[in-house]
Parts: sequence; structure tokens; C-alpha cells
Amino acid sequence: MASTEAVYLRKTVGLLGSVCLIIGSVVGSGIFIAPKGILKNSGNTGMSLIIWLTTGIFSTLGALCYAELGTSIKKSGGQYIYLLETLGPMPAFLRLWTQFVLIRPAASSVVALAFGRYIVEPFFSPCPAPKLLVKMVSIIGVSFGVAVNCWSVNWFTQLQIAFTTIKMSALVLIIVPGMIKLASGQTENFHNAFDTSSLRLEKLPLAFYAGLYAYAGWTVLNCATEEIINSKRTIPLSIILSMVTVTITYLLTNISYYTVMTSEDILASNAVAVTFADRALQRFSSIIPFLVAVSCLGTLIRGCFTTPRVLFSASREGQWPILFSMIHIRRHTPLPAVLILYPMMVFMILVSEVFGLLNFYSICRWLFMGLSTMGLIVHRYRNPDLPRPFKVNLFIPAIFSIACFFIVGMSLYSDPLNTGMGFAFMLTGIPIYFLVVQKQRLPLCFIRAFHIFTKKLQGFLEVIPQEVKTY
Repeated sequence: MASTEAVYLRKTVGLLGSVCLIIGSVVGSGIFIAPKGILKNSGNTGMSLIIWLTTGIFSTLGALCYAELGTSIKKSGGQYIYLLETLGPMPAFLRLWTQFVLIRPAASSVVALAFGRYIVEPFFSPCPAPKLLVKMVSIIGVSFGVAVNCWSVNWFTQLQIAFTTIKMSALVLIIVPGMIKLASGQTENFHNAFDTSSLRLEKLPLAFYAGLYAYAGWTVLNCATEEIINSKRTIPLSIILSMVTVTITYLLTNISYYTVMTSEDILASNAVAVTFADRALQRFSSIIPFLVAVSCLGTLIRGCFTTPRVLFSASREGQWPILFSMIHIRRHTPLPAVLILYPMMVFMILVSEVFGLLNFYSICRWLFMGLSTMGLIVHRYRNPDLPRPFKVNLFIPAIFSIACFFIVGMSLYSDPLNTGMGFAFMLTGIPIYFLVVQKQRLPLCFIRAFHIFTKKLQGFLEVIPQEVKTY
């Protein structure tokens, strides 16, 4: 039994917190910025709704695979630890490298820029908001997310429950007016829902990417498996409840968008939810930008929770500097792993462009997603007698993996520049792997200097290695 004074990551996330964590992670800026990208690349209203449904089902199948992985491999770390356990250290490190250098900074910058835009634009409407001011507000949001995760896991959990409630309230405010207008016979925007004049097959993968981005976040629990109460039951149950809720909510939200606004209105809008509120809510329209901004802020805080657990796990496995496996002696949070992300996220905010970023990091994200679910099949074969509290048919991970690889290939064809750059960034992790993991090859003076530097930082940050084994 661990004493109350021992330093370790405690189990503090229950079923309600897990459900809110997943919903809060998925429902971020995606539902407010992805409709434009999906409609632009799908060509018509009907196809865009099909893509919303298809990507929801696809994401749910992937989430079920992760439910099995999370209940059979009990370590925190999500994709990283699953790749390490199934496909070996090199794929795991490349996933870690892209998560730290590309995926998390890029994803957080997309959400942060949406947060800044929805905070600033109402004050400058109908004129465009100053880009510098949007970026400054975005950096403030990222700073708040880092501070919360440095301070307390309990604070993080309670804020996620509160933010999730606000997020769902924002979507209800969009759904209800749209459904009322639709029930009253306002259906003219659906008359030519499947007009193929603007449909381009080579752009469909980019529409799927935008949809998959909107559903991203369902892997969040697997990054913190060791901190979940009764994980064998909580992980699969919370994943099922959350993904069904999100898919239905997203469909209803987009139907409401199309009921009130034409396709041209959506494509011309830089903030779809704000344009909707101006049309449908009138006197109450000013509340929507605030609710959307809060939704994005909740997603930012979640992003600062998950990736540090991956770095923490990798450090514990010897694939990342040992400092990042240490925990603050009083706050019981992985302080160094949280702080290291901050400059990367700020840099991405200062140089990024939203839709280009979606394509830039998606190839790496979905490549490793496919490899992880393929690893589930390998894990079943290598460990046939391992207890599995939750189990899926092997047909599901096989189909999910094939679909991930197909989307990656189609993305290379449709947008070779951005996706090729993302792939090239991933490959830069190979020399870093030998530098960090094979550090015995480095000069002895360098190793000694690094150890001295680590000890100085350890004392300054007041962190020590975990004292209790939690898996």
C-alpha cells in the first residue's frame, strides 16, 4: 500500500470524469472550424453530412480497439506504449518524436488560434480581427492550460467536467434553433444536397481529414491509464458512451448549420458558429463566441494533460531524458513533461496557418494510429492467454488499420507538399533515436555534463522519480 506522503501519480479520474474527459477532448474547435473544410472538399451538403457520419463511425471503431489495448496493457502512454509493446522501440520513438515536435504543438496551435479568434472577433465585427492580437490571446490560452496541468490533476478533472458542460450547452444552443426551423419547413438549403457539380474525388481525403480532426481526442484516457479508477470497466464504458454521444451531437449540429445557412455562407465564414448565431439567435448571438472559446480552452487544457503522460512514460522506459519521468514533490504532477511543451506550442501559434496545419500533422497522426491498431493484432498473437477485460473482433482493427493507411496514401496524392513535409519531419526522429536512446555512444564528458544539468533542474523544479509502481 502506498502512503499518502509518497510521490506518484494517483488514481483520481472516475467514470464521470472519464466521460467528460473524452467528450471534452473531442468536442473542441473541430465542430466549429471543420464544417468549412469538410464542405469545401466534399463538394455538397449531402456528401458533407455523410462524411460527418462516416468519420464518426470510423473513429468509434478505432476507439473500441483502444479500449481493448487500454485494458490489456496497463501502462500509461497511449499509442507510444502500445507501439513499444507490440512493434518495438523504433516505431514507438518515432511516434514519441512526432507527438512532441509536430502533432501536439500543431494540434494545440489550431485549437489556440480558434480560441483567440472567437474571443477577439466579436469586438471587431464586422471588420477582421488583428492577427497579432488573435495570436497573443491564443498564447494566453496555452499558458493557462500549462499552468493548470502543472498545479493539480484534481483541478484539471474538475475543469474538464465544467468545460464539457459548457461545450455541450453551446452545441444545444446551435441544435435547438436549427431543429425548430427545420420542423417548421425551412428545408430549401437541402433541395440540391447531392449536387455533384463541385464534387472532386481527389479532394475527398482532405474532407475526411477535417472530419477525423473534429473527432480527434478519443485516445485521451489511454494516455493516463494508471490514473483512472477501475480502468478495466471505466475505459471501455466511457469510450462507448462518449463516442455515441459525440457522433449524434455532431450530426445534429451540422444539420442545424445547413438549415440556417447556405453552403456559400459557410464557405465565406471564418467563424461558422458566430455566423450561425447572428442568423438564428439574434439578441443572444453574443454568447456563442464565448461558449466556443471556452470549448476550445477546455481542449487546450486537455492537450497539456495527455502528451506529458506520453513523455513521462517514454522517460520511464529509457527513451527520453530521465528528468521527464519525475514528479513534483507536492503537486504530484509531471511538471517537467508539461513545461517542455510550452515553447513548442507558442512557436507553432506564431508561425501557423490553420487548415495547412491539419494536413501537415494528420499524416503522422493517422499513420501511427493505424500501426497501433495493427499492433493490437500482433499483441493478440503474441499473448493469447493474457486476460482481456474488453475484447473486439479482430476484423475491426484490421479494417481500421487498412483505412488509416489508405487515407495516408490518398493524402500524399492529394496534398503532397504538406503531407510530405509531415512525413519528412517524422523521419528526422531516426538520428534523434540513436542520440537519445543509444546515448552510451556519446562522449563521456557530454554524458557527465548532462547529468549535472539534470540534477540542477531537478532541484530547481522540486521533482523526484515516482516512488510507487502504478501499473
